[in-house]
Amino acid sequence: MPSFEPGLQLHLLDGTYDLFRSFYGSPKQNFQGQEVGATITFLKSLLRFLRLSRITHVACAFDRTIHSFRNELFKDYKTGEEIDPLIKQQFLLAEKAAMAVGMVVWPMIDFEADDALASAATKWENDPRISRILICTPDKDLAQCINETVVCFDRRKEQTLDLYGVIQKFGVTPNSIPDWLGLVGDVPDGIPGIRGWGKKSSSLILSRYIHLENIPRKSSNWNVSIRGSERLNKSLWTSWEDALLYRHLATLRRDVPLAEDLDALEWKGVCRGKFLDLCRELGVSNLENSVIRWRG
Repeated sequence: MPSFEPGLQLHLLDGTYDLFRSFYGSPKQNFQGQEVGATITFLKSLLRFLRLSRITHVACAFDRTIHSFRNELFKDYKTGEEIDPLIKQQFLLAEKAAMAVGMVVWPMIDFEADDALASAATKWENDPRISRILICTPDKDLAQCINETVVCFDRRKEQTLDLYGVIQKFGVTPNSIPDWLGLVGDVPDGIPGIRGWGKKSSSLILSRYIHLENIPRKSSNWNVSIRGSERLNKSLWTSWEDALLYRHLATLRRDVPLAEDLDALEWKGVCRGKFLDLCRELGVSNLENSVIRWRG
C-alpha cells in the first residue's frame, strides 16, 4: 500500500465497479434461490480493505440504476441492457454490505456513482483536516478529479495515479480529460468519440490547447506537428456539436447533494447487528474473524 503524510485519509469507493469485479472474478454462489456470490466476494474485499488500509474516513457510492440524466441527453449512452440479471439483483445487497461494515453509502439514481465520488472529492479537497483523498477506482473518468490532494487508487493493483501519472498515462492534465474522452470516446459508457481521433492525436492536440474551444479552426494554424492534421481537422469541425456533447457526457458532476459532513464519514468499525444479519441473509459464516473493529 502507498505511504501518506500524517492527517486524515478520505477513501471514496466505487461500489458498482467493485461489485462487477467481484461478479466476474469469483465463482457464482446461490443461497435460497438468489445469486449472492458477487456480494459475498465484495463483502470479503471490504473487510480486507479495512484490515490492510489506514482508514480514518470512508464512503462508498453505487449506481442503484444504470440509467441516469445522461441517457436523456444521448440515446446511445450506456443503458445496462447487456448486464447479467444475476448481478443486477445484487445491487441492493452490495449497498447493505457496505453499510454493514460501517461505511456511508451514496446510492445514485439520477446521477451516477462517479458523479458522487467527484462531488465528494470537490467538497472536501480543501478541508485543512484532509491530507489525501483517495478515489478507489481505476476508472479513467475519475482522472479529471486528480490534483495535489486527490489521487485515484487501484485497490486490485495497489497503484496510485497522481497528477504526474495522469500526464504520463493520458498525455494531458486532469482538466483536459473530459475533452480527451470526448475525442477518443469511451466504449463502456457508450460514447463513440470523433472519427479518426485516437489517443495519440487527441493527447498531442489537447496537451497544447487544453480544451476543444481552443483548437484553431484551420489545421495550418495548429502549433503541433501531427500526421493527418487536415483530415482530423475536417472530422472535428464536421462533428463539432457531437464533440461538445461527448465531452459533456464525460464531464463528471461536482454538485451531487451529499448531506453528510466530514465527521459523519469517520469509520468507527463494523456494525455488529447489520453485519451478522447480512451474513445470515447471504448464508455465510466465520466472516466475523476478519473484522478488525466492531461498532455496536
